[in-house]
Amino acid sequence: MRYIGIDLGTRRIGLAFGDELGVATPLAALTQADAAARHAALLTVIRERRAEEVVLGHPLNMDDTAGPKAKEAEAFAATLRGETGLPVHLIDERLTSYEAESTIAKSKRRGVRESGIIDSRAATLILQDYLNQVLPPPEAELP
Repeated sequence: MRYIGIDLGTRRIGLAFGDELGVATPLAALTQADAAARHAALLTVIRERRAEEVVLGHPLNMDDTAGPKAKEAEAFAATLRGETGLPVHLIDERLTSYEAESTIAKSKRRGVRESGIIDSRAATLILQDYLNQVLPPPEAELP
């Protein structure tokens, strides 16, 4: 199986890739200024990576309710399903951007944020969470 992880933002789309090995790795974020161009680029990545499933961050509120951003993600998932014919899984992404940002020195965050590195790190965390849930753990080697 081949998976694409997505951290959907209003200005950037963070991306990650994973397969049956169960390890998510970041891809370059989509940072096109035009939303339609970003969306077209996303569809290109999904096609070029021959993804079989898509994993999209679902930004639930801390009280488990779905606010406006979560509803946007749900609508985006439905759109992707229709355009690609692939399963699109929504995965709770609470605090993934915060966790991803905490790995960057505070003095470098502003420049790094615009590059999309934090967004792709967040997508990697989202995808890794999903892979950990659906793939069997590797069997421990016996001595």
